[in-house]
Amino acid sequence: MGTPRTDRAIAGIVLAGGQSRRMGRDKAMLPWNDASLLAHMRALLLQAGAEPVRVSGAYPAFGGVEDMLAGQGPLGGLHSVLRTLPDGIAWVVPVDMPRLDVSLLHQLREAPPAACVIFAGQPLPMRLRVDAATRAQLDQMLAGAHGPRSLHALQESLGVLALDPDEHASARLTNCNTPEQWKELVS
Repeated sequence: MGTPRTDRAIAGIVLAGGQSRRMGRDKAMLPWNDASLLAHMRALLLQAGAEPVRVSGAYPAFGGVEDMLAGQGPLGGLHSVLRTLPDGIAWVVPVDMPRLDVSLLHQLREAPPAACVIFAGQPLPMRLRVDAATRAQLDQMLAGAHGPRSLHALQESLGVLALDPDEHASARLTNCNTPEQWKELVS
């Protein structure tokens, strides 16, 4: 794959199919700026230039793609969504990172060629190459009875480029998994 160009099509994926066990309620539907987190993250990808934008999980109002393999975490959601996209590149974002912004997505887009690009220390957001090799790697990881089934393992197996985030990026890369983290994020 050559250097990503700014005029090149890039898809967007919102990982929203989790069970939100630690939060105790559906994170995707938490209120953020007069909408839900899911609506916010989908709008962010559209604003950044993603086309199409897909949502993992059972969210019919957002055209959600239900997991083909239940209970497989983010990899299961990614596996299902990638089946709906043509080969190319995609931004993958979590539903629970509302301070993420367009400039960080564009930094990922403009990074040198790699199967996967992330910010150091952060598995998401990422720029992911969508192709037969990525789909095959996901298939292999999900077929194994004992894993590994983490985004980190997928990224390492594909070949990851980790960008050094600028000093102001950490606040924009904060996600929330518990009611306490949510309270801190919205305060």
